[in-house]
Amino acid sequence: MAWKLSNDRPIYIQLMEQIKRQILSGRYHCGDNFPSVRELAAEAAVNPNTMQKALAALEQEGLLVTNRTNGRSVTSDETLIQTTRESLAAKIVNECQNALLALGYDSEDSMAFIKKNYP
Repeated sequence: MAWKLSNDRPIYIQLMEQIKRQILSGRYHCGDNFPSVRELAAEAAVNPNTMQKALAALEQEGLLVTNRTNGRSVTSDETLIQTTRESLAAKIVNECQNALLALGYDSEDSMAFIKKNYP
């Protein structure tokens, strides 16, 4: 995966968001073993402590689970993954709708624009 990191926000938050999207999009499935901190840190070219902070935050959200002998895995709670996915999708749609409203589109015009240009 190509990691896209910028200096405008904390790196661990950007890592967390990108890993969360990988889980929610199905790159990692329920119950899958998750790569180690060192593997992910090397891949993203970040300090392992920064990656550890991102993974710990995802554990707090319940998307990752630590197994004492097997490292981390993706949660097996499919409902949690689905509700988190829907929540993120709603946030994205809301941001899009607000941007279109700022351009003068009303809700109906926004939907028509999207349907016309993104069938």
